[in-house]
Amino acid sequence: MSSETYIVNSANLLAVNPADVPKRTLYTGAELPVIGLGTFGSDKYSREQIAAAVLDAAAVGYRHFDCASVYGNEREIGRSFRAILDGGIPREELWVTSKVWNDMHDEDDVIRSCRKSIEDLQVDYLDLYLVHWPFPNYHAPGCDATARNPNAKPYLHDNFMRTWRAMEELVDMGLVRHIGTSNMTVPKLEMVYRDARIMPAANEMELHPHFQQPELFQWVVDHGIVPIAYCPIGSPSRPERDRTGDDTVDMDDPVIRKIAERLNVHPAVVCIKWAIQRGQIPIPFSVKHEQYVATLRAAVSQPLTQADMDAIAAIDKNCRLIKGHVFLWKDGQTWEDLWDVDGRITPP
Repeated sequence: MSSETYIVNSANLLAVNPADVPKRTLYTGAELPVIGLGTFGSDKYSREQIAAAVLDAAAVGYRHFDCASVYGNEREIGRSFRAILDGGIPREELWVTSKVWNDMHDEDDVIRSCRKSIEDLQVDYLDLYLVHWPFPNYHAPGCDATARNPNAKPYLHDNFMRTWRAMEELVDMGLVRHIGTSNMTVPKLEMVYRDARIMPAANEMELHPHFQQPELFQWVVDHGIVPIAYCPIGSPSRPERDRTGDDTVDMDDPVIRKIAERLNVHPAVVCIKWAIQRGQIPIPFSVKHEQYVATLRAAVSQPLTQADMDAIAAIDKNCRLIKGHVFLWKDGQTWEDLWDVDGRITPP
């Protein structure tokens, strides 16, 4: 079974009643489905393919969709949302997330970017709006890992909090229901938590069996922030610039494959089950019907045993796949400088 292609049984192709999908509760009391559909197609899939997948995913039971302005497909996805809503699914049953990109961190730009996403997505409000990266560093679409912005800046907390104040204003204005962070670290989050008026409701972060981030995961959970997991199956479709020779493949791990064989499912389904049972919300991406149905059914089908969960906990390899090279701000740095690996924010 290839890690690039799901092979699923026909029994797994049945749609799911959205009411059967468990929910995770935010500190506001709002609930969101424990699995969502990601919409970042890298450079491998067209906007139209992704929009078609969103439309079909809603038909088979998805109600949680993770979008972003930088993905360049919100207008096409908006047409799908319009069709979904016109088809009778109430707006309050959908959970729509978007994100402000790095070149829009100025206060006025945050609000303008949010309004644009709402307009493009054809919804009246966003359920969750995230600061996509803590670095205000633009890079050209499709660039490789060596690309650097000459005007790149490090994480500067005062600057980030100006962005966060604009995010808080979006809540005050009723444009978004919740705000959150993405690609953060514990020392950065500690400072945001200290200074925020409206706390992050969620933190989107890379999480999969080979990259479990136990310290950050536990900090987020302990502070009432919901962890949303991107790359939950190891991101076989990630951009070439994020691939290195040291990367490992979660779905080829013997522990994952053994569990998958016992359950007669694809290894990707095991990764999704593990994520949900651990307490994070996976947002797998696919444009293939059988794949996103199989991962949705992972939320409502037979759970993993405690022995399975313990076995997967033991295969963490600290293998970060989305390293972020393009956000580095000075010569001589390595991607680890973005992630505060020594427990303190990397100085300017």
